[in-house]
Amino acid sequence: MKIFLDANILVSVLNKEYPLFTYSSRILSLADNKKFEVFTSPLCLAIAFYFAEKKHKNKLALNKIKVLATNLKIAGNTPETVLKTVNNPSIHDFEDGLEYYAATAAKCQCIITEDKNDFYFSEIEVLGCEEFFEKYLKK
Repeated sequence: MKIFLDANILVSVLNKEYPLFTYSSRILSLADNKKFEVFTSPLCLAIAFYFAEKKHKNKLALNKIKVLATNLKIAGNTPETVLKTVNNPSIHDFEDGLEYYAATAAKCQCIITEDKNDFYFSEIEVLGCEEFFEKYLKK
């Protein structure tokens, strides 16, 4: 299964934000599981870096982003995904549109975010961390 992690999921792991960290860290660890392909975008990494740098020093934040970029698949923001975002009148938040179209271009079946309402326009499944965990990982 191909999943896309929104920036807020990455931030929760990088900054160990409880109680979300309990679920988000498990989901991030799926990058090592052959049953899952875990994607994010350059935009999500930039947002995650911004918040990690606020909490940690620049060098530590960069090291954390390097680990993410090494272990996750990166769904690109291409001219096509940008145009799809600006041409979709139902998208009111440019950033969310870029993330959505990066996820769909990578053929992700699910977006994992703690701001589910931001993806009201999504034609693919949108779940919070705990929901994803309950639906796909709990045994």
